[in-house]
Amino acid sequence: MPADGGKREKQSFEAEFKRLPQSRIAEIQAMAQKLVKAAEAGEQLDGISDVSVADEVLVGWSGILDEDGEEVPYSETNKAILLEVPLMAASLVQAYFASLTDEKRKN
Repeated sequence: MPADGGKREKQSFEAEFKRLPQSRIAEIQAMAQKLVKAAEAGEQLDGISDVSVADEVLVGWSGILDEDGEEVPYSETNKAILLEVPLMAASLVQAYFASLTDEKRKN
């Protein structure tokens, strides 16, 4: 996370993700691939964003602390604030897809 003075501060927390049906996961992946291809071609497409995916799949957390060291409870309002942190949504989406891969390995 960005910290004062432009330096990065590493923080970690446990995220709880919603289980999406495989059809929705495939839809998200297809839309993301289209956006990547469009960007590579110098085109701009409206579509799915990291923020919209993170908002859809993040349903809880633990271990997020405020500046006083107090636990920040999960709520839709706090989630919206969290998703405004630069690169947070992208990190959450990456963690979500990694969790799907980890689930497959365990089964």
